[in-house]
Amino acid sequence: MLDFIKRNKLLVVVFILFSLVFLTISFILLTPQKKLTIYSPSMVNPEMVDSTVQHISKYHTIADFEFTNQNGKKITPADYEGKIYVADFFFTTCPTICPIMQDNMVEIQNHFKDNPNVLLLSHTVMPDIDSVAVLKKYALEKGVIDSKWNLVTGDKKDIFYIARKSYLAVKTETEGELYDMVHTENFILVDTKKRVRGFYDGTNKEEINRLIEDINHLLAQEN
Repeated sequence: MLDFIKRNKLLVVVFILFSLVFLTISFILLTPQKKLTIYSPSMVNPEMVDSTVQHISKYHTIADFEFTNQNGKKITPADYEGKIYVADFFFTTCPTICPIMQDNMVEIQNHFKDNPNVLLLSHTVMPDIDSVAVLKKYALEKGVIDSKWNLVTGDKKDIFYIARKSYLAVKTETEGELYDMVHTENFILVDTKKRVRGFYDGTNKEEINRLIEDINHLLAQEN
């Protein structure tokens, strides 16, 4: 056997290289490739979606918006152009799930603080209470990095529509009462093309880890 190997060194080397290439290609082909869903209104729980868009089955993107952040700056889609971002809905005086959600959002902020391609966007569902000054105080308490994370307020009607027509993530308290919002624990992942790519329980650590993994997956796709 050793004599054969010595006489056919080149053949043996070629065989080994071929085997390695074959095994590598086989592994790639047989390993399931991660794919994130591109969500449309028809795919989401109707409780979270405005009735006027529930029929839409494709080509859904986040609509244009203009809100005001914790520093009094107008925030529009231009501030998120070409970025991956995580959106949610909250209010500063919420005593139940909001503190947990915002602590987990801080974790996401800190995880991607050195990556300018990942941003955060939190909308208050109680703009009559959450003024710019209130949001600024809340931002300072939470350690919000202004360049990474906007806490925004605005007209309640506009927030209602962006929540239910774009992000597909907020319930109404009374079926017949317009603009009466009940925020959920949802974190919404949005890609660079303004498409919804995932929903995550913002109170659940395992879901936060999944969200971070999915953000990294989108980042890898963009590069």
